[in-house]
Amino acid sequence: MEWVDMSSMAASIGVSVAVLRFLLCFVATIPVSFAWRIVPSGIGKHLYAAASGALLSYLSFGFSSNLHFLVPMTIGYASMAVYRPKCGIITFFLGFAYLIGCHVFYMSGDAWKEGGIDSTGALMVLTLKVISCAMNYNDGMLKEEGLREAQKKHRLIQMPSLIEYFGYCLCCGSHFAGPVYETKDYLEWTEGKGIWDTSDKRKQPSPFGATVRAIFQAGICMALYLYLVPQYPLTRFTEPVYQEWGFLRKFSYQYMAGFTARWKYYFIWSISEASIIISGLGFSGWTNDASPKPKWDRAKNVDILGVELAKSAVQIPLVWNIQVSTWLRHYVYERLVQNGKKAGFFQLLATQTVSAVWHGLYPGYMMFFVQSALMIAGSRVIYRWQQAISPQMAMLRKGMVFINFLYTVLVLNYSAVGFMVLSLHETLTAYGSVYYIGTILPVVLILLSYVVPAKPSRPKPRKEE
Repeated sequence: MEWVDMSSMAASIGVSVAVLRFLLCFVATIPVSFAWRIVPSGIGKHLYAAASGALLSYLSFGFSSNLHFLVPMTIGYASMAVYRPKCGIITFFLGFAYLIGCHVFYMSGDAWKEGGIDSTGALMVLTLKVISCAMNYNDGMLKEEGLREAQKKHRLIQMPSLIEYFGYCLCCGSHFAGPVYETKDYLEWTEGKGIWDTSDKRKQPSPFGATVRAIFQAGICMALYLYLVPQYPLTRFTEPVYQEWGFLRKFSYQYMAGFTARWKYYFIWSISEASIIISGLGFSGWTNDASPKPKWDRAKNVDILGVELAKSAVQIPLVWNIQVSTWLRHYVYERLVQNGKKAGFFQLLATQTVSAVWHGLYPGYMMFFVQSALMIAGSRVIYRWQQAISPQMAMLRKGMVFINFLYTVLVLNYSAVGFMVLSLHETLTAYGSVYYIGTILPVVLILLSYVVPAKPSRPKPRKEE
């Protein structure tokens, strides 16, 4: 009877029973995270965090999901215990190898595209968490002078206990869709230290206002997604009618397909934001105003207006999947840059490649993330040209800002088709239908930057001799 009820519920909102079960467990992370606040003692909180996460995983994906999660968790903890000097790099490669194996075995991208669900998405988040934990423990034995600010802030001097580690990895189902957070933050939150310290008569801010805002945002995002998705099916890209359209209509359809798909992610991240906020972990300090207000940045994974109205492609990683972008910056991008040297296109491309592999070995993902590296590099060229224009020519500078905005809208939504359709044939069909404009334009801009180098608008003052 219960199965029949779930089937009818799933049919009424147009999803599969597996997806409905996941959504119910995912929304349940909000009350489950709230209950964490009333659990006594640090050990009790770690046990509750681990047990509730494992239970929600079991209810959502079945028993095998927890067995899958145990593999990277064991790899990370064993490498920290056995060989600390290289535990970060060992966990990175072995963790990613297992994740790739699961991506290939379950063909998770096809399942997601067809409205299915499996535990691979949660495994993606978990893999990042175990890697960052191992890398931070590795950093804990290095001299502080040679470390970057992020490494100094997050490094672990002592190895977490097994129960602390399990609580961090599975905390109240936060591994379902993120956000990714640091081991040190989790431990301080659980132990009431750092910004969560209440010993100096400091009150913790109420999370309820911010939680209600996140839930309200999630409701709007889901409503918009359900309204738009029947009007812009991804199958249209390979239908004959699409090929008959003119360039502008094809491009506008690509824009609307990307715009529609983003609301699904906005919904998911809004729910996970509400869950992290209500637990208290989302608290990230106070504003510097005369009357300080609490900040909840640790839970924030997307800035919707920031994505839709981005003035430059460089801004996209700062406003989309924020915590994963931060993870990629701290654990891939910055660590590929040698001390005293600047990052270049290689570091950007390598980081985007890691991001592509993390999502799954689909041609569409690979093409999207290579495209995004080109997109960002092209946007930087426009920005440098804009900065080279004299401040007296304000209108021209504003014109360049608008051109960068249009460039970002065009190339982002063109590139996003690969992320959505995944297959090589469908991706190339969609890209070719608009004459590969989103690939050619960034490449032309990058090449032009060598022909028309940007010179500073104000020459440096010469020293008086």
